[in-house]
Amino acid sequence: MTKLIIDAGTSWSKILEISCKADFKSIILSVNKDFQQYQIQESKFFYDKDNKKFFGNLFLIPSTLAATLPVEFDNATGHMVKKRIKSGGYYENEVISLAYGAKKLVKNLKDATIVDIGSRDLKWVQFIDGKYKDLDWNSSCGSVTGATVDMLCKFYNVDPNKISIQTEKIPLVCGVFAMEKIMDDISKNTPADIAIAKYLHGIAYNTWKFAKKPQKMYLSGGFCSNNCFTETLKLYCDVVPLGRYVLLKGLF
Repeated sequence: MTKLIIDAGTSWSKILEISCKADFKSIILSVNKDFQQYQIQESKFFYDKDNKKFFGNLFLIPSTLAATLPVEFDNATGHMVKKRIKSGGYYENEVISLAYGAKKLVKNLKDATIVDIGSRDLKWVQFIDGKYKDLDWNSSCGSVTGATVDMLCKFYNVDPNKISIQTEKIPLVCGVFAMEKIMDDISKNTPADIAIAKYLHGIAYNTWKFAKKPQKMYLSGGFCSNNCFTETLKLYCDVVPLGRYVLLKGLF
């Protein structure tokens, strides 16, 4: 094994193995025989910060599984892996990783706001004239982000890919109180998918407002694949999804 790089999220961990031998797959299999659930996302060539080309395998696995693997990492971000860094490796702050990853992925990054919204928190960084200008991070109200949406969809048996945009939103101050409003809505015979869509509208509005109402937003994180969220966010600004590997790509 040559090198392991990880963005350890609360629910999902994104891992890049710089190697052509796929040793990391064997390590996962030794811990969890049901590896077919977590197949390699990509096997291709990547470029590092010095524009050097290398071959890598990109994995997306549950963080509960990542926590059990008998490995240490060369480069890492995410609070769950601070004590699992190899000697000579380094840990990077998540917002810094977000900024570096965005610089790799966004061509001609001049004036831009990049927002990462994941399982439990929301963070953003702003560039003006190609230079860092501002940032913020909200981790105190994590239940307004992805983990709660996942739990709601599972509890009410709603397919997140089939939720349609709602112009009405459930106002969010704290996710715990928002949950009460969702359940009140459903108890009044509002279909669960519509109540969840109104909740997603509340998250989208709060995301835009928290990022200081940008005209254009580059979006990072698992919500990039939630069509209802991204389309609702477009009610407030232009949205360019960058995918869920932005922080990981900021590490190498």
